[in-house]
Amino acid sequence: MDLSGYQRRRSSPALFLSGRKNMAMEVTQVLLSAQSIDSTVRNHAEETLKQIQEQNLPNFLLSLSGELSSEEKPVESRKLAGLILKNALDAKEQYRKYELVQRWLSLDVAVESQIKACLLQTLASPVPDARSTASQVIAKVAGIELPQKKWPELIGSLLSNIHQVPPHVKQATLETLGYMCEEIIPEVVDQDQVNKILTAVVQGMNANEGNTEVRLAATRALYNALSFAQANFSNDMERDYIMRVVCEATLSPDVKIRQAAFECLVSIGSMYYDKLAPYIQDIFNITSKAVREDEEPVALQAIEFWSSVCDEEIDILEEYGDSFAADSDVPCYYFIKQALPALVPMLLEMLLKQEEDQDQDEGAWNLAMAGGTCLGLVARTVGDDVVLLVMPFIEGNITKPDWRQREAATYAFGSILEGPSPEKLTPIVNVALSFMLTALTKDPNSHVKDTTAWTLGRIFEFLHGSTVETPIITPANCQQIIMVLLQSMKDVPNVAEKTCGALYFLAQGYDDVAPPSPLTPYFQEIVQSLLNVTHREDAGESRLRTAAYETLNEVVRCSSDESAHLVLELVQVIMAELQKTLEAQKLSSDEREKQSELQGLLCGCLQVLIQKLGSSEPTKYAFMKYADEIMNLFLRVFDCRSATVHEEAMLAIGALAYATGPNFANYMPVFYKYLEMGLQNFEEYQVCAVTVGVVGDICRALEDKILPYCDRIMTQLFKDLSSNQLHRSVKPPIFSCFGDIALAVGENFDKYLMLAMPMLQSAAELSAHTSGADDEMIEYTNLLRNGILEAYSGIFQGFKNSTKTQLLIPHAPHILQFLDSIYVEKDMDDIVMKTAIGVLGDLADTLGSNASSLIQQSLSSRDFLSECLSSEDHLIKESAEWASIMGSGFHSRESVMMASQPFLKDLRSERVESGVRVGDDIDEWKNHAECIFCGRSTYC
Repeated sequence: MDLSGYQRRRSSPALFLSGRKNMAMEVTQVLLSAQSIDSTVRNHAEETLKQIQEQNLPNFLLSLSGELSSEEKPVESRKLAGLILKNALDAKEQYRKYELVQRWLSLDVAVESQIKACLLQTLASPVPDARSTASQVIAKVAGIELPQKKWPELIGSLLSNIHQVPPHVKQATLETLGYMCEEIIPEVVDQDQVNKILTAVVQGMNANEGNTEVRLAATRALYNALSFAQANFSNDMERDYIMRVVCEATLSPDVKIRQAAFECLVSIGSMYYDKLAPYIQDIFNITSKAVREDEEPVALQAIEFWSSVCDEEIDILEEYGDSFAADSDVPCYYFIKQALPALVPMLLEMLLKQEEDQDQDEGAWNLAMAGGTCLGLVARTVGDDVVLLVMPFIEGNITKPDWRQREAATYAFGSILEGPSPEKLTPIVNVALSFMLTALTKDPNSHVKDTTAWTLGRIFEFLHGSTVETPIITPANCQQIIMVLLQSMKDVPNVAEKTCGALYFLAQGYDDVAPPSPLTPYFQEIVQSLLNVTHREDAGESRLRTAAYETLNEVVRCSSDESAHLVLELVQVIMAELQKTLEAQKLSSDEREKQSELQGLLCGCLQVLIQKLGSSEPTKYAFMKYADEIMNLFLRVFDCRSATVHEEAMLAIGALAYATGPNFANYMPVFYKYLEMGLQNFEEYQVCAVTVGVVGDICRALEDKILPYCDRIMTQLFKDLSSNQLHRSVKPPIFSCFGDIALAVGENFDKYLMLAMPMLQSAAELSAHTSGADDEMIEYTNLLRNGILEAYSGIFQGFKNSTKTQLLIPHAPHILQFLDSIYVEKDMDDIVMKTAIGVLGDLADTLGSNASSLIQQSLSSRDFLSECLSSEDHLIKESAEWASIMGSGFHSRESVMMASQPFLKDLRSERVESGVRVGDDIDEWKNHAECIFCGRSTYC
């Protein structure tokens, strides 16, 4: 495609607006004014652009594309025109993105064609910024149109540019191809076009390509195009060629090309792990040289390659175990184990490449950090084999006068604590622990102390707790450890923050210990030390205040009954702290932000305190005297305009509802408006999601006392589900909330069935099939399925023993069809499987004999039940056993009682704790003449 023709034939952007030339000049000036340092001028220009867009969108988009393509216009106005055009095609929010896509597709074909012509023309511009912006906009348009089978000539037009003489046209085209591959999924492009794209890209990467910018654009484009290359990587000759070109690019004289080439290798290591074997030795040689000799950006990517291979092997070993059948689809090639003798020394060298200020910079990432991270992944991949290779480095450097050597040795030790067996590590840790406690307070270098505190946290996380046979912490060293940690919390913020983390894992290890807890004698001192940390003037640095509150929460959560009176006293302290933040006035914006953060932390702390004290009757009774005051504080917090604070306050109120039970009804008249505000908060969707969860908490607390508020709550939930503006992650909890409400109000839920059941059926049909979906979509689909199933479960149980159960019979066929569909798909996770088989039991239990013929007509209920009964997951198996009992007939009342009561006693307890009630009417089961799953007269 000869773009010079576009250059000659180009229409003036003045033609794209009424008013012609003067209007085009006006748009240019408005775009420049929108970048003014004068806020008044800038705001007026932004408002003008908004008005033009609203008055005549097609002309507005045409004018922007004309501005971008015009060589007569200033670079600044061209760049902004392109940016606005791009933002008119895409958005982060799904609902907004959908609206923009529909708006573009509704444009007149002639308008679309003119805009696209201007964009393609701009790829020939001598101005780099204009070309780059046009590349991004073309990709956005392609992302909309190619899936709709529109703009079929685009890829051909772009590929014809590859043969253009001006290198900058070739560079811009390759950049466009890269962005386009990022925007679309491989299925949109047929294999012939994929082959042509890859050919153009790989040729552009070739060492004989004389233009550096072209080669860089091609290398970056390959990174995005790799997901399209499945078929090509399955062809030995094509794969060899691609790998050769990528490896050659890692040796380019240009550092940016080398970095981009290693980024391609990282992606290949993840996407095509099973194709790496023929190249792994060459890749090791290339990466090893880069790590030791190249510039840091390149060396970091070279290390990242080995981290990506570790990730793949860890996933394979976790999913499939150590043994693989000869025909296994994803065998483990044990690349890391093979490379271990050379890989580990290389990574240990990198640990000595620290930067002086790395502990103060939260976003720091350097060779030492990358090396340590990769070493940790290596340890997780190969386990015990890494220990002997690392220990000489630790022993040789841990006492050296140079702080870098001491810190590197400590970092190496901390990095290998996850992966190797406790039997291998425990003797080493027992020897090292005393030395590390001394280093934490006595080492003169803060970097060493920082890493020492982090390593102690790793020791307590992985080698301390009830599951570890040989305890690291004993009565002999417990006091010393605690005293050293409390002393270290007075250190500089970054060291104190890591020490809080160590104390967090120390407390967590005593979570399920039999009383008395070893922490009990020190509980008060630990709590006071943590409160002191939160009051430090420098607590805002290095996340110190947040770490202190998180650790305080864990110490409280894992405390034993002997400390209950101290936990009760802490309630008053935290309430006073929250009260103080609510009284502060005339704060600057920075101070208000800090205040909001503190309020969120305090609400989170109160939530943990409420949960702890509400978990047993004696402490719950003692706590209740504070309930009114706490609720009033939460209500005042809602007057603050901070999403984070609202989220934490909502969670705390959910805990309060659970603790106060039916008495929470006293707070509903004043609290309801905030509940409704949360359900309407589409913009801050996390708040909306938390509020939906709190509705469930309140339903469990109030049961049928929630009835006066149900109409308004259900109306809002229906609106939420119908909205395109609400983030999709909130919708599964809403469906689950239907079940909570139905459980609470029982047959009174009948008035909502007319709307709720069609919504559930529609969502069920959407979630039943996941063909072609990526991992992220499958994960979301399973969340959606689980929400739908929990709704069905709650509705069935809510109507149990009701005179209105017949209202559910018409919906049973599509529910069974949904269960059949997700069983056939074979991609449901364990949570969905457990809930699904529970729904089958609920349906049989509630509908009784009415369910018999329906279930027998189900295509897969019997197979599904059989599979769940043989599951290794005890929760799935228990739900399946319960479902079997619900669907089985017995010859006598005695056999019913004998077969079911021991099991139901445990199951009822479990399901009630999770907010699910089990029907008590065992008599009904004896009326089942046969098993409704298989039609036989015996237990299936």
